[in-house]
Amino acid sequence: MGQAAKVLQLFKTLHRTRQQVFKNDARALEAARIKINEEFKSNKSETSPKKIEELMKIGSDVELLLRTSVIQGIHTDHNTLKLVPRKDLLLENVPYCDAPTQKQ
Repeated sequence: MGQAAKVLQLFKTLHRTRQQVFKNDARALEAARIKINEEFKSNKSETSPKKIEELMKIGSDVELLLRTSVIQGIHTDHNTLKLVPRKDLLLENVPYCDAPTQKQ
């Protein structure tokens, strides 16, 4: 796959992730859309393959961070937030234990 195709694929992946992560939050969806588009437009004229690879690494790291670390919160009261984790975030949830047991 050519480098231009990889960049386009990353662009689309970031927007899909944005739609999943900020679902039902119009303000966050719009802010993320603008930021993604700005970053890609500002580096549109980049020609150095090494710099493009570096920027793609940053973009894929951002996508991973959004997908694995962002949880939506909804204001339910004056000092209360209701957390709305996505199902894919709960898969790797490991309970905390003060006194771990040794494996035999």
